[in-house]
Amino acid sequence: MEPLTILLITQARVGSTRFPKKVMKPIADNTLLGLHLDRIKKSRLVTNIVVATTEEDGVDTIVNIAQHSGVAVFQGDLNDVLDRFYQAALPYSPDYIVRVTSDCPLLDATLIDSVIELTVQEKADYGSNMIVEEYPDGQDIEVFTFKALAQAWNEAKTTSEREHVTPYIRNNSNIKGGALFKVVHFKSPSNFNHIRMTVDEPRDLEAIKILVSKIGTKATWLEYTQYIINNIKEFKNQDIQRNEGYLKSLKNEKN
Repeated sequence: MEPLTILLITQARVGSTRFPKKVMKPIADNTLLGLHLDRIKKSRLVTNIVVATTEEDGVDTIVNIAQHSGVAVFQGDLNDVLDRFYQAALPYSPDYIVRVTSDCPLLDATLIDSVIELTVQEKADYGSNMIVEEYPDGQDIEVFTFKALAQAWNEAKTTSEREHVTPYIRNNSNIKGGALFKVVHFKSPSNFNHIRMTVDEPRDLEAIKILVSKIGTKATWLEYTQYIINNIKEFKNQDIQRNEGYLKSLKNEKN
């Protein structure tokens, strides 16, 4: 049996409603995107990494950061993120795809590998640690088959399903009463969903800078989590709403 091919695709773009050019911001002699790539490259199971970005003005900086990190780049549709994602994966035709986002600079490669292992072991179409949101915001990982992605790309129609890549898979899975896809959840050792280490606003970036200055760039997700819990007064970003982009898409569909 040939080893599985596992493609990790991370989304990165210039524009952002709340914090433009956030992935280019400097941090710890690096950039937010550079730190993100350095950490996910430590995965044992991922065979290729692609930064899926756009054709926006200023995107050359994202391309340069990726290339400096030794990571491939794909530039695609700005709004149809599902299409951008599918087109980025198509040349590789991998067995499985890992989806993460580049505004999560402290993503843990060991956690990525754990979600991959569960998904493969259970022969699931989709596995994630965010079916039940108990991991900190900023440690979200999705793993799914290329076949499931291709089906979503062919069949997804709504704005929220085109802008956010995987809602079609989840919405038509066993966890939603559907029959198209088998979904498995990677459980957290405890409920940390009130902890935030993603970057959507300037105060999020300040929180990441505090974590990096205090315990460095190589800590585990749990070490960063425990530091926030034990020093909560240092962090001014812990009240920001989770998944605001997806919730906004759903709201726009109804209006």
